[in-house]
Amino acid sequence: MRRSLAAVLGLAMVPALALAGPATADEPEEQSEQFRALWVDAFNVGIYTPEQVTALVEDAGDLGANALIVQVGRRFDCFCNDALYPRTDAAIDPAPYDPLAEIIEVAHAAGIEVHAWVNATTLWNSATPPTSPEHAFNAHGPSATGADRWLNQREDGTELVGNNSYIDPANPAAVDYVVDAITSITDTYDVDGVNLDYIRYPDYNAGEFQNDWGYSETSLARFAAETGRTDRPAVTDAEFSQWRRDQVSALVRKIYVAMYASDPSDRLSINGITYAFGPVSYGGWENARPYTNVLQDWVGWLDEGIIDTVTAMNYKRNWMPAQAQMFTEWNDALIEFRADRHVVNGPALYLNELPDIVAQAQETVDAGFDGWSGYSYANFSATATASTDPAVKEAEREAVTAALRAGPLAGDVVVPEMDWKTQPTAGLLEGTVTLRSGVVADQVDVEIRPLGRTPGETFTVTTDGSGWFAAVDLAPGQYRIRVVEDGATGAGASVVTVAPGTITSAQVAAGRV
Repeated sequence: MRRSLAAVLGLAMVPALALAGPATADEPEEQSEQFRALWVDAFNVGIYTPEQVTALVEDAGDLGANALIVQVGRRFDCFCNDALYPRTDAAIDPAPYDPLAEIIEVAHAAGIEVHAWVNATTLWNSATPPTSPEHAFNAHGPSATGADRWLNQREDGTELVGNNSYIDPANPAAVDYVVDAITSITDTYDVDGVNLDYIRYPDYNAGEFQNDWGYSETSLARFAAETGRTDRPAVTDAEFSQWRRDQVSALVRKIYVAMYASDPSDRLSINGITYAFGPVSYGGWENARPYTNVLQDWVGWLDEGIIDTVTAMNYKRNWMPAQAQMFTEWNDALIEFRADRHVVNGPALYLNELPDIVAQAQETVDAGFDGWSGYSYANFSATATASTDPAVKEAEREAVTAALRAGPLAGDVVVPEMDWKTQPTAGLLEGTVTLRSGVVADQVDVEIRPLGRTPGETFTVTTDGSGWFAAVDLAPGQYRIRVVEDGATGAGASVVTVAPGTITSAQVAAGRV
């Protein structure tokens, strides 16, 4: 289901904040808003020791960064001590050292936000299993069966590509685990947001405009139950592709609402795919590769309001004319699709040398983005990527930082305000459908109808695999909630009142579906 709830419900759009360059004499400092960040991957130096954390924050300060996107969840593990994800097996300093707690303390003292970067669907990537028996790979990987087996499966039966495995976003238990794990981080740690990576179906597909995954036993059973089909769908089947795409959207929606309940000031950002050329080269968003190849509908998520920010992985080699065109086409698309949220451009420092890095940052500023985020802290240039010498990497980081600060990233800036959260004019609704038979109300249609003078039109949402549903950006007022699934009997209705900036809960019952 793709819709703009703001449009459906008659809400005014919140103007997007433009990316600001350095403040001028005519421009007050408080108007200089720009999300200026670095991705800090957990496969390289950054947060393995307190000394690395200190150096990271100092380097971020030199760049004038106001945020760090720090990878704390790589493969259903955590670079932290107190989350549902088990503590990572990576060679970090031994406990009680807590990398996430350390980076929060040091970065916040320097006035820099910390966003917990979590890979949502990458389960494991080593021939050696994780040490924790509670790790999802051990509990729900190759040794598990039935619904307890969370592994995504390709159409040809492949579950492991090399050592890489993924969870199936159509598995309800896996979805709820991811949501609970993420909120265990936001509940325990003073993060400023969560950055979702791999919030999509996997790569390793036979074609560039198809996705070959989603063939787990659980996925196919749920698809058949929803559609009534008895055939095995093809990878290019339009109905199956949309159904799989909807599973990812349902996961994003559930994370957004859960984070809002945990701390509404936290920002949910997702790493948006920008494979190949932009939508303009393919006749529109629904023909572009993010939508067709990995089933990621970040445009729909912006429209619906279930994310706060797209941090676009706009990884292009500026020195190659075709890729420079790709970069520009995606810049144009991101600005066009911004809706009433934020879009941050994420160029690949590691693929370019200094002049092209500066050129892409300048293009980002000129395009009017809400921010810039460089990938990545470990390798600030192609030269740094090619070298194993820490001195070379440090020299490249210093040179690129100096050039950016002297040019497009000059001046100090503040993180843009999420005024849809700080000055809310709309509310959220979540609920659960309960069937008197005790069966989970999986994929049941629920009608949400505004009552009285509440603005907007009636619309329908669908429950996820746990019987849960939600809607965001609802105009304040009263709504009637009822099950409208074909074949439903004894469906009751619930009337609720939605208020700005709050989550209203609803329980709806039906006899059977």
